[in-house]
Amino acid sequence: MVLRSCKPYFRIPSAGFLFLGSFFENLLLASASVRLLGFTHEGGSVALINNSLTFTSSSIDGFLCLPSWCLVKVVSPAPTPSIITSSCAPLLLSLLLFFLVSSEGEVPMAPMQRTEQETLYLVIQDVVGKRWNGSQLYPDPCGWTQIQGVSCDLSDGMWYVTGLSIGRLLDSSLECAEDAAFSPLLFELKHLRRLSFLGCFSSHRQTTIPSRQWEQLAGSLETLEFRSNQGLVGEVPANLAQLTRLQSLVLVDNSLSGELPRELGNLTQLKRLALAGNRFCGYIPASLGSNMAELLILDLSRNSLTGSLPSSFGDLASLLKLDLSHNLLHGSLPPELGSLRSLTLLDLRNNELSGVLAQAHTLHRMVSLQDLLLSDNPLGGSLSEVQWENVANLTTLDLSRANLSGAIPESIAGLKRLRFLALDNNRLSGSVSPKLATLPSLTGLYLNGNNLTGELGFSDEFYRRMGRRSAFWDNPYLCHGSVGMPTGVEQCKQAQQTSNPQDVAAYDGNPDQSSSMLTSFVLPASSTSAWRGVGVQESVIALLLVMFWRRS
Repeated sequence: MVLRSCKPYFRIPSAGFLFLGSFFENLLLASASVRLLGFTHEGGSVALINNSLTFTSSSIDGFLCLPSWCLVKVVSPAPTPSIITSSCAPLLLSLLLFFLVSSEGEVPMAPMQRTEQETLYLVIQDVVGKRWNGSQLYPDPCGWTQIQGVSCDLSDGMWYVTGLSIGRLLDSSLECAEDAAFSPLLFELKHLRRLSFLGCFSSHRQTTIPSRQWEQLAGSLETLEFRSNQGLVGEVPANLAQLTRLQSLVLVDNSLSGELPRELGNLTQLKRLALAGNRFCGYIPASLGSNMAELLILDLSRNSLTGSLPSSFGDLASLLKLDLSHNLLHGSLPPELGSLRSLTLLDLRNNELSGVLAQAHTLHRMVSLQDLLLSDNPLGGSLSEVQWENVANLTTLDLSRANLSGAIPESIAGLKRLRFLALDNNRLSGSVSPKLATLPSLTGLYLNGNNLTGELGFSDEFYRRMGRRSAFWDNPYLCHGSVGMPTGVEQCKQAQQTSNPQDVAAYDGNPDQSSSMLTSFVLPASSTSAWRGVGVQESVIALLLVMFWRRS
C-alpha cells in the first residue's frame, strides 16, 4: 500500500505505531553520518539503514499524516522482510522518536545504561540545583522526555550522552543555579563529544576548570566551551592538552588568568581556539603555531598579553582569522606572517605595535586579506609605503589613531571592494582624492582629526548617501564647495562669496588662519579697492573733526 499523502516522509508499514520527523543536527543523529537506528521485539523489527527503513512485521491497517509526521498502524503479520525508501530523497530524514505498540500495550524503547542515566542526572543537578529531580521530570532523557541541551546517540543498541550544553540559550534551556558547581562525575560520560557552559559560574561562588581527569574524555571530546562565566577563575590547566581529538576550544569572557600553557600547542586537531575576554598575561607561546596546521580561527583578544607576535604563526597554513586586539603586544609583524595566504581577517587593534607599514612586503603576500584592523597603535610611517593594489580584496581598512603622516595615496581609491575606510586622528596632510567617492561599495569614510587641506571634491549626492557614516572635521585647512555641508568643515571662500558675499570680510579677519590658507582664499581686486576707498574717506573725516575741535 502506498501512502501518497505522505510524500516528504517514509512509507511505513510497521508493527504498532511509528513516529517520524525531519532531521535536526543536535537531536539524535550527527549530520556527518547516519547510524543504524533500530529496535527489535517479539512482533518484528524496524531499522533505518542508509536512509531506508527495513522492517519485518505486518501490513498497514490505517495511517494518519500531518505536516511534520506520519502515524501508521498495522495488524497482520508479513511473511517476508520489506525495504521502503524515502519518497523525498534530497531531504535527509531521520527517525527521531518511535514506539511500537504490541497487542498487549507494551511501549518498548531503546535502553540506556542505568549508570549513564544516573550520572547525567547528578551532573546536571550540581549545576542547576539540588531541587532538580531528573528521574521524575525526564525518565527517558534520550527518548520521549529528552532534556533541552542534552544530545544522545545510539551505539550498539544503547543510548549514550554525546552532548551537554548548560546555560540560558533558550527559554527551555537548563538554567544554572547561584551555587553551580562543576561535577567530577562529568568525566564518567565516556561518549561525550560536546560540552558547553554558558553563564553558569557567577562571581558569587568562584570555581576553576578542573586540572585533572580530562584524559578520560580524550577519546571522544571534540568541543569544549566556557562562555560568560565571571566566576570561572584560575589558570587554564595544561591537562587540557590530553584532549587529542579536540577541534574547538572556546574560553571566552570569563575571569581566567595567568600565562597561556605551551601544552595547548599539542592540540593538533584544533580548528578554533578562542581565549578572548579574560585576564591572561605573559608572552604568546610559540607552540601555538608550530603544530596547529589545521587551525582556522585564533582569537586571543581582550587580554593583557605582552611581547611580540611569534614567528611560528607563519606555520598556521589554514588560518582564516587572527584576532590579537586589545592586548599589550609590541614590535612589528614578523615576516613569516606573509605565509598566511588564506588569512581574511587580521585584527591587531589597541596594542603597542610599530613599524607595521614599513613591513609592507609582509602584508603584500596576504593575498586573501579582507579586513585589516590596525587602529590605536603607534605604527608611524606613511600610507605610501604600502602597495595597496597587492591587497585588492580589502573590504575594511582601519588605521585610526596610528601616528601616520604624509598624504593619502590615490592607490587606496583603487580598492574597489572597500566598504569601510578609517584614517582619522593621524597627522595626514595633502588633499583628499575625489576618486574615493567612486568606490562602489563604500559605506563608511572617516578622515577627521588630520591636517588635510584644500577642497573636498565630493558631490552632494555622496554626502547624502554617506550621511553620518562619514567624518571630515578637525582638519583646519579643509573646506567644501557643495550644498551638502559635511559637519565641521567650512565652506570654501569662493563658494561662500557666491552664496553670501556679506560674510566674506568677517572670515578673512580670523587670526587663526595660516598664510597658505589666506592665499588660496584671496579676495577679488574689486573688493579690495572698495575697502581701500572706504578707509581713505574715514581718514579725511577724522582729520576735519580734529581741526574743528582745536579751533573751538
